[in-house]
Amino acid sequence: MSGPLSSLKILDFSTLLPGPFASLLLADMGAEVLRVESPTRMDLVRVLPPHDGGTSTSHAYLNRNKRSIALDLKRPEAVEVVRQLVSEYDIVLEQFRPGVMDKLGVGYEALKSINPRLIYVSITGYGQSGPYRDRAGHDINYLALAGIASYTGRRDSGPLPLGVQLADLAGGSLHGVIGLLAAVVQRQATGVGQQVDVSMTDCAFSLHGMAGAGYLGAGVEPGMENQALNGGSFYDYYRTRDGRWFSVGSLEPQFMQQFCAAIGRPELAARGLSQRPEDQRTLKREIEIEFEKRDFAQWCEVFVELDACVEPMLPLSEAVQHPQIKSRGLVVEVPREGLPAQSQLACPLKFSEGLPPPRHVGAAVGAHTAEVLTELGYDAEQIAALRRAKALG
Repeated sequence: MSGPLSSLKILDFSTLLPGPFASLLLADMGAEVLRVESPTRMDLVRVLPPHDGGTSTSHAYLNRNKRSIALDLKRPEAVEVVRQLVSEYDIVLEQFRPGVMDKLGVGYEALKSINPRLIYVSITGYGQSGPYRDRAGHDINYLALAGIASYTGRRDSGPLPLGVQLADLAGGSLHGVIGLLAAVVQRQATGVGQQVDVSMTDCAFSLHGMAGAGYLGAGVEPGMENQALNGGSFYDYYRTRDGRWFSVGSLEPQFMQQFCAAIGRPELAARGLSQRPEDQRTLKREIEIEFEKRDFAQWCEVFVELDACVEPMLPLSEAVQHPQIKSRGLVVEVPREGLPAQSQLACPLKFSEGLPPPRHVGAAVGAHTAEVLTELGYDAEQIAALRRAKALG
């Protein structure tokens, strides 16, 4: 089984999270991904705790199914290897600040001159243009500048750091994959590649969805707990007597009626559609009082068979054991050389033709250097010469 993207060959220069998560999805779907890594400047994910069998679990996951070649791009011999690789690996994924790849001699224009079919995906914090193009940043900064943090949190405690890296993953990784595949489709029609400029701030800004439409179209500024879906209505989390939580999303009248009947307060259902903030605050307090009367397990018994958009909030340790998660095969066992297989998050996409099984966890830096160079036509002496020149790891 080869997977739907088995025709794609990708050179991945990225590190940390956004680029590697993008290329993980591509590799899981069958693309051949070759990481180009520095032998002198380590990807910090490789040492990120926790570790299993001496290897970072984050690295083992994010870089599964990918090969690794160690090239010191400050050496001209290493740059020449990349120039040869792009004749075959005609998609590049990189995550450096604008201009860095150009200085190394492997920027878009330099590599495009070798292969006009080249697709070159650049994931950065602020994009290839604009006053912030050279500015450093992280997920929390992109969400702050894009306006998302301004209405994510509680009025009395302020914005809160999200448990997942929204700008990195939904902004950089997923939009990076979308842009890459769109460029592949266009290349199939025209025979010409292009550069894809993915700004994590841009893409986070595009996620405003309904709140963005409301502000731009009607001048309604979103704020903390003033929207129907951000804590400004009964659509929220509620604490049980024993300190656990339930999510209540019973927006539609039929669901609200079932929910209110289940908590013993059917008369509350009529208030669910009210647009008045004071009505919603009163309703939330009534729901809070009811949830505080029973323990988590008791509420689970009440709602497990009820189709009312009410679900328990699960810690990850319970989520991986949930029947729905298990039935969808969202945990996979990935082979490791000399060690038992490691449990990892599976590719969430389902194809009727199936996906290839995972081949291996993230590899050591340069684990496939000799193998890849041999495939390019280098003999043992040429490879040894590259090592003497310190072009390889």
